[in-house]
Amino acid sequence: MSSKIIVVGSMNMDMVVKTSHIPQPGETVLGGSFFMNPGGKGANQAIAVARLGGNVAFVGKIGDDIFGKQSSQLFDEEGVDTNGILSDHDSPSGIALITVDEHGENSIVVAPGANAHLEPADVERVLEKYPDSKILLMQLEIPMRTVEFAAQHAREKGMQVILNPAPANELVPGVFHLVDILTPNVNEAEMLSGIRIADTASARKAAEAIQAQGVKHVIITLGKDGAALLEEGGLFYHIPAPIVETVDTTAAGDVFNGALAVAMAEGKVLTDATAFACRAASIAVTKMGAQSSIPFRNEVLLHSMK
Repeated sequence: MSSKIIVVGSMNMDMVVKTSHIPQPGETVLGGSFFMNPGGKGANQAIAVARLGGNVAFVGKIGDDIFGKQSSQLFDEEGVDTNGILSDHDSPSGIALITVDEHGENSIVVAPGANAHLEPADVERVLEKYPDSKILLMQLEIPMRTVEFAAQHAREKGMQVILNPAPANELVPGVFHLVDILTPNVNEAEMLSGIRIADTASARKAAEAIQAQGVKHVIITLGKDGAALLEEGGLFYHIPAPIVETVDTTAAGDVFNGALAVAMAEGKVLTDATAFACRAASIAVTKMGAQSSIPFRNEVLLHSMK
């Protein structure tokens, strides 16, 4: 079995409306279908790891309510180790309001709820249960103090730290020196680098600007154009993505990160791990929803043979 992957992050209930276009400020759009789907970037990434064949434990906090119970039950069904899921009796579970337009693009507002109360002490207690884990995967829907503590703790234990800086904020560069692999999308990379990304060449400049702030490896996800990878030492690669018909981009980045962690835990080199992640994410965008769109390993393997 591959090395244990610890995912520290958020659990939400996603409330999704699919409509013709994303409303402008003050605009009301009638019509569209509605459904609810368990989500949260941390939960999505943990389930992606599990479905893609990884050995994964999740660390997060839920409310003592129906949404939290549903999310935890789903983890059990997916084979995710839930010993690190904590309950907050004073806060509701997190929710996300998601609008998806007819082109598959989305707009998301998150009410973090219990996610905002995941503390460093919570993470420390859980991580001590997994002394042999090798990879830590995180996002930014939990407090930055908790992200920084977990990254520092993992670094001291010799773990590899993968950080998906989503949603990006002005504090995240403060933890770059603790990060082995940073995986921003285009918008996040532009915010963190100050460089507008219009093509592969500008993606490389943005990655170089981010790497100069202390990160070892930078992977900028480029949507349908794949990913731009800048390794420690300056080696740069453009990794293409398979051509697919996009239905919904929700959770595509989470699938990418989960797949990347699985491939790294299996000992793949970073270029091959990035290519595997691009293939997995390309399948996710062909389906509606967050966790409902996450592919299984056999789907990715079959897709790569086409």
